Amino acid sequence: MTRLIEELRKLPGIGTKSAQRLAFHVLRSSAEDAEKLAGAIRELKAHLRLCSVCNNITDVDPCSYCTSAVRDHRLVCVVEEPTNIATIEKTRSFAGVYHVLHGTLSPIGGVGPEQLRIANLMTRLSELDEVILATSPTTEGEATARYLVEEIRRIDARLKLTRIATGVPAGSDIEYADEITMSRALEGRREL
Repeated sequence: MTRLIEELRKLPGIGTKSAQRLAFHVLRSSAEDAEKLAGAIRELKAHLRLCSVCNNITDVDPCSYCTSAVRDHRLVCVVEEPTNIATIEKTRSFAGVYHVLHGTLSPIGGVGPEQLRIANLMTRLSELDEVILATSPTTEGEATARYLVEEIRRIDARLKLTRIATGVPAGSDIEYADEITMSRALEGRREL
């Protein structure tokens, strides 16, 4: 039981109490359910990998986005995590391809440029017209975007670099927006 709790604690967002609850749930589960869980984990590790082009999680390499004939391969959207792709895809307004960094720069967390998956983005630059930086508007996301701009400009100064707009969310009241959100909303304004 202690070993299972320790392994569960390694999962993101799982502390000791949550790990204990999960371990006891597995203990109370039927042998069949426990085997299904273990089998799903083994299958995930055996069949999924990172795309050699964009670093998305895939069961085929290159992934379906990178091999799609209907996507614009000269337009790349850089995201922090594979889960960000689903959020963008829900909009049905992006027809380019992706690049997944698998994190953001975080000196406090010990994450530097060498821990991010940046190298294969740099090798793609000569084939691109535009790179959209879609990192989160957090301190780490902004630092990552700034770093990427500097690195990309150093390699290819002609490439168009854009950043996703940030600001007041749709359906919210301006009265409740903080000064940073309001400032970004004003900076990202567009002509009507």
